[in-house]
This record gives sequence, C-alpha cells and structure tokens, in this order.
Amino acid sequence: MHQVFDMNDASQVGEARRASVLMAGRLAFDEEACGRLALVVTELGTNLVRHAHKGRLLVAVRAGADGHWMEVLSLDAGPGMGDLDHFLRDGVTTSTTPGTGLGAVRRLADDFAAFSVAPGGTVVLARVAPRRIKPRDRVLERFGHGAISVPAVGETQCGDAWAIVQQAGRASVLVVDGLGHGPEAETAAQACMALFDEAPFDAPSATLARAHAGMRATRGATAAVAHLDLEARTVTFCGAGNIAARLTSGLGDRSFLCQHGTLGLQVGRLQDVGAAWPDHALLVMHSDGLSGRWDLRKTPGLLQCDPSIIAAWLIREHIGGRDDATVIVVQAGAGART
Repeated sequence: MHQVFDMNDASQVGEARRASVLMAGRLAFDEEACGRLALVVTELGTNLVRHAHKGRLLVAVRAGADGHWMEVLSLDAGPGMGDLDHFLRDGVTTSTTPGTGLGAVRRLADDFAAFSVAPGGTVVLARVAPRRIKPRDRVLERFGHGAISVPAVGETQCGDAWAIVQQAGRASVLVVDGLGHGPEAETAAQACMALFDEAPFDAPSATLARAHAGMRATRGATAAVAHLDLEARTVTFCGAGNIAARLTSGLGDRSFLCQHGTLGLQVGRLQDVGAAWPDHALLVMHSDGLSGRWDLRKTPGLLQCDPSIIAAWLIREHIGGRDDATVIVVQAGAGART
C-alpha cells in the first residue's frame, strides 16, 4: 500500500519525510541512502506546496528482482510544465529547498522518471535503493510493471491488493478488492493474496475457484487473475466481480469481462479467456475505486512512459476518492524496467 500525503502546507512535507525515512530504516537503508531519500521527499513535497494544485506524495516500499527500494511519487493537477527538459537541468529550481530542483531529484534517486502536460499536471517518480546501485548492476525483469494501491479517504488500511509473480518468460498478475473498506476488507484481500501465492501459475479460473472456497470465513472479495506469456504473446484471464482489465496500445484496446459474483460468497461459472498480446500493448488492471472511463491514447506520450508513471497518472486522473483504489500496469519485453 502507498501512504498518501496531501501537500497543502510545509508541515506536511516534514510528515512525509519522517514517515519515509522511518520506512527506509526498517529496510536497513544506510545513512547515505536515508539522507538522499529525505532530500528527494523534501524537494518534491516543497515544490508541490509552493507551486502545484492538489499536490500529493505517494510513498511505498517497492519490491523487485534486485531487492526492496523506497518509491516516491509526486502527483499534481497543474499547472504542469510545458518544457519538462528545462526543469530537469541541474541548477533549475522554483524554490529555495535543500536541493536544486528536479535535476537534483534525478541525481539523488537511483531510478527516476517524469511526465507533464501543461496545462494539466505532472507525475514524478523517484526510487531510492538501500545503497547506491550502478546501472550495470541492475537486475532487469522480463515484465516491467508499476502498481499503486491506496486506501479510501480517512482509512489507514486498504481493502485492495495486487501481486505479480514472474517465472521464465511468464507472469501471473492478481488484483483483489475486499468488499467495502477498512480492516475486514483488508483481511479478505490478504486471504485471497495468500491463496494466490500457493500456486500462482495454476490456471486463472482454478486459482479463483481455490480462493472462493478458501475465503468463506471472510466478507468476500472481487478479484481477477491474468497470465502473460512473453514467447507466445498471449494473455489468459479470469475474473469475478468488477475488476477491470484492458490491453491498450496506440492502435486500440481489448477489454476482458469478469464473471458476476463475489469470491467467498457466491460466484458463477469461472472460465478462462485467452487473447493475443499485440506488440507494444500494456495490460492495465484495476479495482472499481478507479473509474473505467480512461483512454491513455488521449494523452500524447503517456503510453511510452514508465509503467509506474502511467499507473500514477491514472490514479491522478480517475480515482473516485470514496473507496480503496488499486491499479497495475504491466509492460512486456526483455529488459523491461521494474
């Protein structure tokens, strides 16, 4: 789950910085990495407070093939930057923070990406590793992915969850939404996650059937599983409830339909559906906390961004705010970024 920090005044910058460093300390980040993380959060947060509309920082632990990193996402609703490259140059800053603008954030982070539309808004991604990592030492995964899971407003626990497991050119992806929100919804979602983890590469329909039987003691959940095969360029999908799943590219979209019902309570016949994976297509799966009325093709350049930038853009644009929300964006290709 990402912790969400609204950026309306300077005190919230400090709150986000302290929470981020505390999380990093639990992951055995060294002193230098904690210092870089603190500067990244301070720079991004202060810029949001001083210059952005509806600014938020999202902070989470990110697990990948090369260990656990701290991930910081900066989101705002404007005014946007018409010349993003200008603001990424060292020494270009819009405030008197300890750093020197986005150029400093890019230099301090071990992984960095940004996207902006003016007028419109901006998303910035910065990841910090426990210790400095050289590009040649990065472990690249076959399926790059970005995912965000945030609780409903006023909640500290999230009833949504997601998972991705990769193995020899294949990936299995889960999105689950426990009924309602709060602790009981989280319990249901985590029960589904545990049952998925037992055998993630069973057929999606078999995985959901096992979850349905094993979640009787919970309040229930909607969920969907997708299997991706890089060599065959196929997707196999099965879902129960209102999880959305769509293959999208610059040429068109292909949506997958879920069976009616709720795992752990009542569900119809679960059946796998297969489809080809077009070149350059992304798989987007999300809970109903995110509106399904999105079209990445309407924002030029977005489809070519890091999957985490795309996930954050969807959260920025289409989150309802009254429910937990989860989205995962998966990109296929050898050497994809994690």
